[in-house]
Amino acid sequence: MIPISHFHPLSVHFPIALITVAFLFDLVSLFCKKEPCLSIAGYYLQILGMLGAIAAWGTGHFIAGITQMEGEAMQVKGQHELFATMALIAIIVATVARIILVYQKTENTFYKYIPFGLSILSVVFITITGYLGGKLVIDFMIGL
Repeated sequence: MIPISHFHPLSVHFPIALITVAFLFDLVSLFCKKEPCLSIAGYYLQILGMLGAIAAWGTGHFIAGITQMEGEAMQVKGQHELFATMALIAIIVATVARIILVYQKTENTFYKYIPFGLSILSVVFITITGYLGGKLVIDFMIGL
């Protein structure tokens, strides 16, 4: 039986990968305009990544977040939670904006750069969040 405290580490890897690969597909699609499959794949990966990010944030906030810490570990945990929340907001707004553009059939206009810019921001926030989460595990042995 898997301990409930392990659900957060188990759930974070898929959204990290999905959102990052979705961004990379979208980046390449900007240069390879004759390959619409890249943008389409990025769109669906982004939706899956957003759903995974919601699950990862939820398991971190409601399950892993109850771990008591003090000192520097508590500061790192606070930063980890802050960047996780900012990443979640950025990816939700980017995904919803992109869904609206696809629904309105305006995804090939200048407006596509709005969710793309938010995707860049979300990848940066996710990277920082992952670093801080790793710091909690490696430096402070949280979750081991």
